[in-house]
Amino acid sequence: MRPEHKPEQITDLSRLKAFTNPLRMSLYRLLYAAGSATASQLAEQVDQAPSLVSYHLRKLAEHGFVSEAEGRSTDARERWWQVVSEEGWGFRESDFAGTPEEAAAVGAVTRGITETRAAQYRTYLDQKATWGQAWTDAAFSSEWLLELSPAELAQLGDECEALLQRWRERGKAARAGGDTGSREHVSVHLYGFPFRP
Repeated sequence: MRPEHKPEQITDLSRLKAFTNPLRMSLYRLLYAAGSATASQLAEQVDQAPSLVSYHLRKLAEHGFVSEAEGRSTDARERWWQVVSEEGWGFRESDFAGTPEEAAAVGAVTRGITETRAAQYRTYLDQKATWGQAWTDAAFSSEWLLELSPAELAQLGDECEALLQRWRERGKAARAGGDTGSREHVSVHLYGFPFRP
């Protein structure tokens, strides 16, 4: 039986607030996708000064989200960084419902995540022609309108997470086995929330 892979659940407000800064969110996402990188490499991707990027990486390290990547540096002046957990992180809104400060932090982080995801998808749409037919035919976007109870919505979320975890493990195993052929990072955004028409 394989161990269950779950994102780390943030329950401390100061840790959650580390992601109210949009640049930190971007740096974390880029580092997560790259596996490891230097502040200078990340600075090029976010069009910011390496010193500013280094500052924000140190702040993320203070809160336990990133760490120095051991054995990567070939130059004493060069620091390589990596995310601490391959599983990422998450939070439950109900853990931060006690004060207006907590609610504001949840709102800021949630909006930041949503805006980052939307920007990523817009970038794909703008660059779609450069990906070629195989990738554009494989890409998908869909919306389903369902009638569910809160318990059913939670179960749907768990089933989607389990499915995506299997695909992530499959990709990691293929890459570890040397199959890098036509593999690219693929972003899958799923949302499930109640609404009233």
